[in-house]
Amino acid sequence: MPARRRCAAMGMLREPRPAMPMNYAKTGLLLIVLTGIFVAMGALVGGKSGLVIAFIMALGMNIFSLWKSDSMVLRMFRAHEVDERTAPGYVNLVHELAARAELPPPRVYVIDNPQPNAFATGRSPSRAAVAASTGLLDSLSREELAGVMAHELAHIKNRDTLTMAVAATIGGAISMFAQYLQLGMLFGGNRENGNGPGFLATLVAMLIAPFAAMLVQMAISRSREYQADRMGAMICGNPMWLASALSKIHAAVQRTPNWQAERIPAAAHLFIINPLTGHGVDNLFSTHPNVENRIRALKELAIEMGQAPSAFESVTADVSGEFEIAPTQPAGGPWSRSRTSRGPWG
Repeated sequence: MPARRRCAAMGMLREPRPAMPMNYAKTGLLLIVLTGIFVAMGALVGGKSGLVIAFIMALGMNIFSLWKSDSMVLRMFRAHEVDERTAPGYVNLVHELAARAELPPPRVYVIDNPQPNAFATGRSPSRAAVAASTGLLDSLSREELAGVMAHELAHIKNRDTLTMAVAATIGGAISMFAQYLQLGMLFGGNRENGNGPGFLATLVAMLIAPFAAMLVQMAISRSREYQADRMGAMICGNPMWLASALSKIHAAVQRTPNWQAERIPAAAHLFIINPLTGHGVDNLFSTHPNVENRIRALKELAIEMGQAPSAFESVTADVSGEFEIAPTQPAGGPWSRSRTSRGPWG
């Protein structure tokens, strides 16, 4: 059955095509702001010569990150590519969902990390990649994994991945610059020399890094997560699969640290759930909306799609992340297997 007819048969609702100029404008603004911070750090530490060097570095980094940000992000988290031979269930699921979303099949990666999480990257749908942690693949059912991967494909379809990958690349560079300055101070490489601000300027530059990470997180609109939740739920055909997955991931993140993400806080916005901390409420500096709010929105979407609440015998979610959903007949697709088959490997 053609993908378009199959989506209609599943009750998938059509969304208007994303506003491309707006996404490109946001990307440009983000690059300008982060470049300015990077250049300012160079000027504080090295004066006029530091400003020029930082500007040249930032210009090259911006150009490079536009074309290679996806590869850089995947390397940051040591993701390795898999295929139908090495991970057939996982890869086939992603490819089927991509067909339902009318997207080219993305490259599929696995991150060796016990914390369940996932992200998408790539400057365009034709160069997109999705990555899931081993913790995610081991802890979710096939239906829940379908919900998560559909969410990531929605980011690709909305062209969010370009902005998110560039933000992670440049923000990560700012953080690494600050770490380099910390090492310099530790070993006495930035003492006062009588000709410049020295120690004080270096200290100021170091303090910019945490603020820059927050700035990156704030620049990536939390409304994109709601939009990706909605579109992803329609791609997989069942909003409650994603709702259940979000609750499980949120609960596991609280007790399973992600040390790779801790080293690169500016990349936290890439993930489906904040890998650093779980915020109880939406706040000014949060990269992600409250999980309970996201689940509530997905329940409302289920009603909108004609899946009455009575179809879900028991749906509960609390701040601890516990979530229970009575088994229902799967809506179809490659993940329509017995619920006793856990994860993509079954």
